[in-house]
Amino acid sequence: MTASKRFFKGARRRAVELQALHERARHGPSDRATQVQQDKGKLTVRERIDLLLDAGSFTEVEQLRRHSATGFGLEANKPYTDGVITGWGTVEGRTVFVYAHDFRIFGGALGEAHAMKIHKVMDMALSTGAPLVSLNDGAGARIQEGVCALAGYGGIFRRNAHASGVIPQISVMLGPCAGGAAYSPALTDFVFMVRGTSQMFITGPDVVRAVTGEEITHDGLGGADVHAGTSGVAHFAYDEEETCLAEVRYLLAMLPSNNRENPPDHPGQDPADRRNDALLDLVPADGTRPYDMRKVIEELVDDGELLEIHEHWAKNVICALARLDGQVVGIIANQPQNLAGVLDIEASEKTARFVQMCDAFNIPLVTLLDVPGFLPGVDQEHGGIIRHGAKLLYAYCNATVPRISLILRKAYGGAYIVMDSQSIGADLTYAWPTNEIAVMGAEGAAGVIFRKQIAAADDPDAERAAMVKEYQDELMHPYYAAEHGLVDDVIDPAATRQVLIRSLAMLRTKHADLPSRKHGNPPQ
Repeated sequence: MTASKRFFKGARRRAVELQALHERARHGPSDRATQVQQDKGKLTVRERIDLLLDAGSFTEVEQLRRHSATGFGLEANKPYTDGVITGWGTVEGRTVFVYAHDFRIFGGALGEAHAMKIHKVMDMALSTGAPLVSLNDGAGARIQEGVCALAGYGGIFRRNAHASGVIPQISVMLGPCAGGAAYSPALTDFVFMVRGTSQMFITGPDVVRAVTGEEITHDGLGGADVHAGTSGVAHFAYDEEETCLAEVRYLLAMLPSNNRENPPDHPGQDPADRRNDALLDLVPADGTRPYDMRKVIEELVDDGELLEIHEHWAKNVICALARLDGQVVGIIANQPQNLAGVLDIEASEKTARFVQMCDAFNIPLVTLLDVPGFLPGVDQEHGGIIRHGAKLLYAYCNATVPRISLILRKAYGGAYIVMDSQSIGADLTYAWPTNEIAVMGAEGAAGVIFRKQIAAADDPDAERAAMVKEYQDELMHPYYAAEHGLVDDVIDPAATRQVLIRSLAMLRTKHADLPSRKHGNPPQ
């Protein structure tokens, strides 16, 4: 046999061997481990990746990576992938990088080689300007590898911070995430959770019980509903993995690949000049009557579709991504159905974070105001409403994307200023003829200005009513702000969609620069 024939025969044998290695790595550690995963109601790591990415688009890197640790039996257990699948694929044709823990291998725990794989894919995502999605299902640091595992987390955190505002980062919690591992999702732009299977906490129930004596379950301490509705750590919560991953794809379709691009446009069939006559009946003229602001947004946006962020947390304000004539916009709106739409600590934090995300990724802001002010109370003051409210003010003042505000009804006091008023840099400010823009409500204002006059009157109640009407007629009529240049136009509610779309089209080429600096020092 000639040398060339021996070479080709050997190459074929090696190719078959390689194929077997890849198949072994793809299969996972054992059928039993897979069955245990499925018995918990959880998909396998590769099933998850297949649901996230376009069919057949995934390219895996470092599939044959194995750890080199010794001791505690590790040298006898060196599975391929080392418990994390890394690579890239596409979502609706656009490149997305992904890393996904495989709970079947070391419980998805992070070791040195495992961390280096994640570091590599994070570096690739940042250097190519593509979103990064992490599918989290791991038991924290691999204790057998000691401090080397902890250092791996440090590398992840540093990369999360450097990528912040440069590429979209999305964390999908599909299992446990405890201890320091929970900080990586907290550093990313969006956190998704699945009810019943995913939990996040710094110290688990056993530690809580030992230190405080409190009894609590894993879900009660850090389950999906806790973080979506109480702590605000999670932006989205779903009942099953399939729906969760489908919504991740939907979110990615509304985000740019990086901060140098605009979100993808998707012109639809909804006419740009569609009138909104339903709004004339949907929003009561009486400022004391509640209504559902979500229905207002649905009437305005393309096909009534929106993706609400933090839907179950701080419900007195709505933050949502939607489209107007195919263009992605970020919508912030007070919700009169909850706490009359006031701003409080949680609403301020929720909105500030959303404004910063939109500004980072070139998403125009549309703010719908119906706000009676900041929530009064000892708890709010002691909880730091001043600094938390300042976060929202800081976020708006720093935003350079197109900014349009629309006042539907009430816009009182500092809350009016903070919610993207013209004085803090809104590009265009509109109002409906039902608007009431003032330092405070007429009742309170009259009580302050005419206090002595009301007290001295023969009929204080009648005098108060007369003074309230006078204040309303003089300073709170619908055209007062427009007459003083604080509102660009008072518009017909039925024309709102048309006005917003035309304004966004004009602002599409807006360019604004902030003063040169290393970074700001926002309130914390």
